[in-house]
Amino acid sequence: MSIPPLLSFVLVADHQLKPAAVKLHVAEDNRYALLPLIADKNFSALVAEFPCLIDASLAQGLPAELLTALQETGCQLILDEHVHYSDGQEKPVLPPTAHWLAGDWYLALPAKRSASQAASRSLSLKLLQLVATDAETREIEAIFRQDPVLAYHLLRLVNSFGVGVSRYISSFSQAILILGRQQLKRWLNLMLFAASRDDHRSAMLLARVAVRARTLELLAKATGQDRALQDLAFMAGMFSLLGILFGLPLADILSPLKLNESLSRAVLDHEGVLGRLLQAVESAENADEATLARLIGDFGLTIADYIPLNVEAYQWMLGVIHEKKDAVDA
Repeated sequence: MSIPPLLSFVLVADHQLKPAAVKLHVAEDNRYALLPLIADKNFSALVAEFPCLIDASLAQGLPAELLTALQETGCQLILDEHVHYSDGQEKPVLPPTAHWLAGDWYLALPAKRSASQAASRSLSLKLLQLVATDAETREIEAIFRQDPVLAYHLLRLVNSFGVGVSRYISSFSQAILILGRQQLKRWLNLMLFAASRDDHRSAMLLARVAVRARTLELLAKATGQDRALQDLAFMAGMFSLLGILFGLPLADILSPLKLNESLSRAVLDHEGVLGRLLQAVESAENADEATLARLIGDFGLTIADYIPLNVEAYQWMLGVIHEKKDAVDA
């Protein structure tokens, strides 16, 4: 059986700098082997909910049968000039001819912050420390009283599809009671990316961290890790992008958190099982097919096993960003 090449997705934004579509990137080897994947119901479901773009340069190199199959699934052909690329630190502005914004602009370190942004970051870092060290509920609630916007974003997230409870959660203490500390911890950390006020990167960073964390969790499960390590894998995915979110060295952010040693070593040094899994996900994000294949091969997996996990993670991300969009529109 032919092993498919790495099919990866590149998040692109719209004129409002919100996640708006995924642009396909396909390695050149054996592209026909992607045909069974394209027929997969999870891929079709993702494309049905979120625009899937094929730029002209990729389309020219695809076999006609594969290109037709992608279009029938719902992927759209676009001209290269319809995509504007930016990797700069400044807030990007799309030219009139561009419909989509690509590039790593949202991964650039933030520019100098205003006083209000600095104060918000200080509260967020304090909240991060309290959550990581399992502080008492009243201490965490005190942070939310200082900044109600943080509480608003948290409740919007925990009431999204991903929580899986039938009743509406209306307070932090109720969230702890219903969800438990371990589940709430992941939503509190995810909320930090959603609640970055006046940061033009926040919507795309939230989408990126949601995909990374969920992919890492699913990869841990696929490699036979227990539930506890799967939870740590999700946290590792989120913590790995905190340096970019706050514009500080990651080691400085993690130092006061007193994290599980295996989690800290994984995020800072790519050590241990968690570290290798994180490195695998990062290599896939960078379209480094050889490194990905080597790392997951150590766990008995192939790229054919990895791609569906990433597709499922993107589907999970849609629930997170759609909930965030509802909060903006409300």
